[in-house]
Amino acid sequence: MPRKCQITGKTKNNGYAVSHSHIRTKKIQAINLQNKKLWIPVENKWIKLRISTKAIRNLIRNQFKP
Repeated sequence: MPRKCQITGKTKNNGYAVSHSHIRTKKIQAINLQNKKLWIPVENKWIKLRISTKAIRNLIRNQFKP
């Protein structure tokens, strides 16, 4: 399974680790993925998703929006 959010499509990010002497070495910043079960009332069932923590925050924020 690829490390990709199933809702937002976020993937890894390329960057540099910069030392004190300013030597740059490439590094990969992994995305924070969590396994989450969500209730879908239209289909009346639970679904399992592998989503990023930002997507979880957005789902919770939109769920309790007045």
